Amino acid sequence: LFTQKAKILENKEIKIENLMLLVEIADSEEERAKGLSGRKKLEEKEGMLFVFEKENVFPSFWMKDMLIAIDIIWISGGKVVKIHKDVQAEPGKTTSELTLYRPDQPIDYVLEVNAGFSGKNNIGVGDNVVIER
Repeated sequence: LFTQKAKILENKEIKIENLMLLVEIADSEEERAKGLSGRKKLEEKEGMLFVFEKENVFPSFWMKDMLIAIDIIWISGGKVVKIHKDVQAEPGKTTSELTLYRPDQPIDYVLEVNAGFSGKNNIGVGDNVVIER
């Protein structure tokens, strides 16, 4: 009898200005598509970092199957370039009805954290982001 184990995502530390966070890395198409859907909670200084290898990426994010509200932090060249704050789950909406969230410029990372996190920690556009290699 074979059972399929869920892939354990790699964890890394990232720093936004002087704030350290522990993030799960979503760097495959499958991991990025699943994201935080189905999660019931995130700890205070935890999040998920979506990694995009190609340049000039303008990904769309949605709240499909999400159970928690989040802040979506768009990162390019080691800087925060946009933040969608307090993005709410959209239960009961069909896929075509879900709101799409996009950056205003190409990005290489997207960080999802608890709703209110960026305000509580004074994270803003232009802040430096350092990702552990």
